[in-house]
Amino acid sequence: MSMTSWNMLRSIQSADKVAKHEITPGTTKRIMRFARPYRRDIAVFLLAVVFDAVIGVATPLLAGDVINTITRGGPEASATVIRIALFIAGLAVADALLSLAQRWYSARIGEGIILSLRTRVYDHVQRMPLQFFTRTQTGALVSRLNNDVVGAQRAFTSTLSGVLSNVIQLVLTAVVMFSLSWPITVISLALLPAFIIPARRVGKRLAEITRESYDLDAKMNATMTERFNVSGALLVKLFGKPEAEASKFQERAERVRDIGVQQAMFSRTFFVAMLLVASLAQALTYGLGGWLAVRGEVSAGTVVTLALLLTRLYGPLTALSNVRVDVMSALVSFDRVFEVLDLKPGIAEKPGATPIPAGSGRIEFRDVRFRYPSAAEVSLATLEDVATLDRTENAPVLHGVDFTVEPGQLVALVGPSGAGKSTTSMLVSRVYDVSGGAVLVGGIDVRDATLDSLRDTVGVVTQDSHLFHETIKENLRYARPGATDDEMWAALEGAQVGDLVRALPDGLDTVVGERGYRFSGGEKQRIAIARLLLKQPSIVILDEATAHLDSESEAAVQRALTTALRGRTALVIAHRLSTIREADLIVVLDRGRVVERGTHEELVAAGGLYADLYRTQFAASGTPFAASDDVEIVTVPAGTVEP
Repeated sequence: MSMTSWNMLRSIQSADKVAKHEITPGTTKRIMRFARPYRRDIAVFLLAVVFDAVIGVATPLLAGDVINTITRGGPEASATVIRIALFIAGLAVADALLSLAQRWYSARIGEGIILSLRTRVYDHVQRMPLQFFTRTQTGALVSRLNNDVVGAQRAFTSTLSGVLSNVIQLVLTAVVMFSLSWPITVISLALLPAFIIPARRVGKRLAEITRESYDLDAKMNATMTERFNVSGALLVKLFGKPEAEASKFQERAERVRDIGVQQAMFSRTFFVAMLLVASLAQALTYGLGGWLAVRGEVSAGTVVTLALLLTRLYGPLTALSNVRVDVMSALVSFDRVFEVLDLKPGIAEKPGATPIPAGSGRIEFRDVRFRYPSAAEVSLATLEDVATLDRTENAPVLHGVDFTVEPGQLVALVGPSGAGKSTTSMLVSRVYDVSGGAVLVGGIDVRDATLDSLRDTVGVVTQDSHLFHETIKENLRYARPGATDDEMWAALEGAQVGDLVRALPDGLDTVVGERGYRFSGGEKQRIAIARLLLKQPSIVILDEATAHLDSESEAAVQRALTTALRGRTALVIAHRLSTIREADLIVVLDRGRVVERGTHEELVAAGGLYADLYRTQFAASGTPFAASDDVEIVTVPAGTVEP
C-alpha cells in the first residue's frame, strides 16, 4: 500500500511540470526502436507481472474458501483446510519467485537502458562543437545524463509494469468482487472520491514545496561547486570571506530544513489518509458483509474474500487515476534525452575519409572564411537556462585567409586581440570547420581526412593546458595509451620536467590534482609538452604556450619547446614577439584578414602593423626602438584574448 501511495504522490507532484512540456512528435516510435534490443526480456518481465497479478487475486479467494470450509464443518473439513492452506503456501512461494524474477528482469532492462542512453549521450556530447560547452551549464548537462536517463529507464520498469499490473489486478479484482456481491462492492468504493480529491490538493501543495526544495538544492550545489574548486576557494581566502560564505550557505540550508519538515508532514498526512480511507472501507465491508452473512444472504468466507480483495482494489484505482501523468513523465524524460541526441555534432568524419600520410608536415590555408555558429545551432535553451536561444547569425571572423606552412617551417601568427589567431589555429585540428575555403594538411582537406590520422598528425599546446585529476602517467597516456614507462620518462626528460617528477614520492603515479593545480603553471605546461612529445606529431601548434608564465618558468618551457619543435612543422601564435623573431615566416592578422607576411626584419622595415606592435613592446619596456635592434622583448602586449 505504501509503495502504491508513494507512486501516486510522485505522479501528483509531477503533474504540473509534465502538463507544460510538449512531447516532440515521433518520440514514442523512437522509444520503441530503442527498446527493440530488450524485447525478449520485456516480454518475460510482463508475463511475470501478469502471473503475479493473478496470484494476488487468487489468494483472497482461497482464504474465503478456508473460512467457508471451517463454518460448514464435516469430517472432510480439516483435510480440505490443510489442502487449501498448502495451496496458498505454494502460491506464496510462486509469488516470491515471480517477485524475484520481476526484479531481475526489471534491473536487467532498466540498467541496460541506462547504460545505452548514458553512453550514447556521453559520446554524442563529446562530438559537440566547442561553443556548445562555453554556452551550456555543466550541471544541466550532467542532469540529462543522470536524472532524465533514470526517468526514461523508469518507463520500462515502474511505469510499464505498474500500468499492466494495476490494470490486470483491477479488472480481475472488480470482476470477482462484483460476482461475489455487487452491493458490498459498490458501497465499499463509495469512499474512494473522499480520498482522491483531497489527495490531489495535498499533492499540489507538496509539488510547490518540492519545487522550491529542488531550486534551493540546485543553488546550494552551485555554490559548493563554485566555492570548492581551487579557483573559488582561493578567491574566498584572498578576500577573507569564509564567515560571510558560511552565513549565506546556512540561510539556504535552514530553508531546506524547514521545507524538509513540511514535506515530511504532508507526505505522512497523505499516507495516513490513504491508510485511513482503506481501513474505513474495509470496516464498512466487514460491517455490511457481516450483517448480510448473519442474515444468510452471503457466506462468511465471501465477506473475508471481499475485505481482502478491497485492499487490492484501492491501490490500482488510485494508481491508474494518475496513469496519464506517469506515462507523460516517462515520455518527457525520453524527450529531454532525445533533445540532446538531436543536436548536430560539430565535427563528423565523412564516409570513405582519407588517412593523412604519416609524417605529413605541410599546412595550407586556401581562401579560408569562418564564422562561429549561433546559439540556436549549437545549444539548447534548457541547457543554458534561458527562455529562447539567440538565432542571430554571428559575423564572420576570418575573411579569405591564405598562407602556406612548408614541412619543417616555423610560421608565427601575430596580431592584435580579436584578430583571429586562435581561431585560425583551431581550424587545422578541426576543433571547428571552415565556413568557406579549405584547410589542407599533407595535401588533404581536413574535412576529408580521417579523424584519427588528423589527431595523430597534429599536436597542440594551449596557454592553459589542462590536466585531468588523475596520475601523471594517465595524463601522459591520454596521448598514447600504449606508451611504456621508459617512453614516458624520455618524454618528460625532453620536456625539461623529468627531474621534478623523479623527485616526487610517487613519481609517475603522482595525482596531479584538479586541473593540475598541484603544479605551477610552468611545470604544468612542461608536462603538457611531454604529453605532446609522447604523441610524436609531425605538426605542432602552440597557442601562446608561455603567455601567463614568469620569466624563469618561460625559460624552462622555451627549452622544452625547442625539443618539441625539433624536426617538426610549427604554427605558433605569438604572445611575446621576441619568441618568434627567428620564425621562417610571420603572418600578421588583423580583423580576420592577412594584412602582412614576411620575416621579422622585412616586417619591421615595412613599417606596418607588425612594426607598430613591435614598437609598442619596446615602448612598454622603456627601451628605445630601432629597426636594427636585436634586443629580446619580454613585455606582454595589451590584449591577447581571442574571440
